[in-house]
Amino acid sequence: MGRNLYEKVFDRHVVREVTSGQFQLAVDLHLLNEVSSPQAFETLRERGLSVRHPGRTFGSADHSISTGGDPREFVDPLAAAQVEAMGANMAEFGLTYFDPSQGQHGIIHVVAPERGLTQPGMVIVCGDSHTSTHGAFGAIAFGIGTSQVRDVLASQTLLMEKLKVRRIEITGRLNAGVYAKDVALHVIHVLGAKGGVGFAYEFGGAVVDRFSMEERMTLCNLAIEAGARCGYVNPDRTTYDYLRGRELAPKGAAWDQAILAWDRVRSDPDAVYDDSVVLRGEDIQPMVTWGVSPDQSVPVGGFVPDPSRLADQERDNQERNNIAEILRFMGFPSGAPVLGTRIDVAFLGSCTNGRVSDFEAVAEQLRGRGLHVAPHVRALAVPGSRQVREALIARGIDKVLIDAGFEFRDAGCSLCCGMNADSLKGQQTCASSSNRNFRGRQGSPTGRTILMSPVMVAAAAIAGEVTDARQFFSRASRMGVKA
Repeated sequence: MGRNLYEKVFDRHVVREVTSGQFQLAVDLHLLNEVSSPQAFETLRERGLSVRHPGRTFGSADHSISTGGDPREFVDPLAAAQVEAMGANMAEFGLTYFDPSQGQHGIIHVVAPERGLTQPGMVIVCGDSHTSTHGAFGAIAFGIGTSQVRDVLASQTLLMEKLKVRRIEITGRLNAGVYAKDVALHVIHVLGAKGGVGFAYEFGGAVVDRFSMEERMTLCNLAIEAGARCGYVNPDRTTYDYLRGRELAPKGAAWDQAILAWDRVRSDPDAVYDDSVVLRGEDIQPMVTWGVSPDQSVPVGGFVPDPSRLADQERDNQERNNIAEILRFMGFPSGAPVLGTRIDVAFLGSCTNGRVSDFEAVAEQLRGRGLHVAPHVRALAVPGSRQVREALIARGIDKVLIDAGFEFRDAGCSLCCGMNADSLKGQQTCASSSNRNFRGRQGSPTGRTILMSPVMVAAAAIAGEVTDARQFFSRASRMGVKA
């Protein structure tokens, strides 16, 4: 009987079974940020402990860092203190720090892959939910809490139960104007925000096989929003081509040996899964959220729920009341179309959609069309790392964005999490390429977040409202002038 990748990697990293069903697991790569690590370092000091494997620990300041152009400028003293403490902790314990003062910083889930740190067959952890991103390389990668950050720093291990594995196969082909972000939101829409609890998600099928590494990272990034602890894609030639030649990837004979090992970690053809789901790529449309959870979404041409029309057997009164309250918060009339929803802010960026290809897709729609962000909209374009920013400048994409009215900013989490100077004000509505639409997520307790793909965000920024990017840019192309 064949085994899937999750079983192979998990079993290979078991140090011992501590109690029935609970295992001590060795960690290959520990990634740190400035928000979840300070308390862990303080505990090490209190107990007189060192970091067990400094060579396997890397960090970047991303959540609190300023994206205004000078990473040393802060409007929030707490954010400044977090970043300062991060640098001091990394230096004291002899750890590799992607130092903002040296222009090395970025979102850790963008920086680690682009440096070649993220590799197939690894167990990767970080004190951040969206560590699942790294599963795109065929790794088991998941977020951990501050106490576990402490444990991994001290022992390079942590306690974990073994997950079940669900195979999610996306067959066929995507229609034009449908992106990896739409696939991820569609999966969450179908399976629910809690559907993956207790599972690791293995993504595969013809659509995923054709995805670039950056598209696979977007898909795995959002596995956590489906309730899964982690999501992964089996490594293949696409994976290896991405890693080849990167700064911290294997070189020479070690590269050849690594390829052989990575091939063996793939799920066997006869691998057994605890559950499987098949979704047709042709059925997926551009997705837009209407609520305060990523699973509260509809295709862009769809309608928000009407609680009064939900049948008793489908929804109980409490759920109908919850939906009605969410719609009031979001400002949606019951049963209204999502098309035409006015926005105040547009955000391109985050660990979900802050890579070069995300901005390239937007630039492809903007270039040479004379389009401009609507007068009432503030539009931010925030690269996921300094390397991404430099690549965009080298390709002239920064100029395309600036000419269209976007603020082209420095690298960081920015408006995704609202833990820095970039945040919503009052009841502003934001079309966002980020990963969470929770209440208060973007810095204002009454701010409203609508998740969508980067190209959909760009269309909304220019139209000033939620619009179908496929029709919007097609119309702009035919007109050859501002839409």
